[in-house]
Amino acid sequence: MSAASGALEGGRAVVTGGSRGIGRAIAEQLAAAGCSVVVGGRDAEALLQTVKAIESAGGTASAVGLDVTDDDSVSAFAAAAVDALGGPPTVLVNNAGVYKAGRFEDIPMAEWQRVMDVNLFGIVRVTQAFLPGMVEAGGGNIVNIASSAGKWASLYQSPYNASKHAVIGLTRCLALENAKTGVVVTAVCPGFVDTGLLLESELADVYGMTKEGLREMAETRSPIGRLTTPDEVAELVLYLSGPGAAPATGQSYSITGGLLFV
Repeated sequence: MSAASGALEGGRAVVTGGSRGIGRAIAEQLAAAGCSVVVGGRDAEALLQTVKAIESAGGTASAVGLDVTDDDSVSAFAAAAVDALGGPPTVLVNNAGVYKAGRFEDIPMAEWQRVMDVNLFGIVRVTQAFLPGMVEAGGGNIVNIASSAGKWASLYQSPYNASKHAVIGLTRCLALENAKTGVVVTAVCPGFVDTGLLLESELADVYGMTKEGLREMAETRSPIGRLTTPDEVAELVLYLSGPGAAPATGQSYSITGGLLFV
């Protein structure tokens, strides 16, 4: 964990999709910066591994099961998180998401609905559950994990691309509505990140290449010559979780290694 110790001392953070990859890195850095952290997700064992890593580094964390597509699950998660933290979060990171690649004409409506339900409506559900408490407490920071695919076109990724465009639009609207409440709302837009998600996806098959070839292509297309790491994404989230982020409300920040089009 590379976060400055104590930078957010006394903060209360909630991270959805906190069991692995970007979500885990975010949870670890928020804890290292002084936040008590609640991580939510569907993989109980993986969530516990995140908690153990944070606790072994001297931080405070707890895990609560969460399915962002289920209203009752989100309500129960929010109640448990507020109880564990001793109050509403000062930082909410909406990181839970799914990915789908394929040619537009080959993707069934059920897959479109699944991607939108997790990537967009999941953020809506979770934010609606926590926002009133944050407003009542006088403010906080909401960081939505979007994607560079939410800013530009991306080949053979139409459901994912559309969902992430929607996340950026939602971020702007939430920021505008809450500009006077003290709640700062921003989005982070990673490009190719070294999480395994890229190689586990169908994108290599759609492109007609091996998974190793897909990784090589992603590295070659990045001006810095490599994939972004989860810790690098987390460092940007950490800044946007702090008091200095207020003037940035409504903005969506690319972290792509200089890559403009995905």
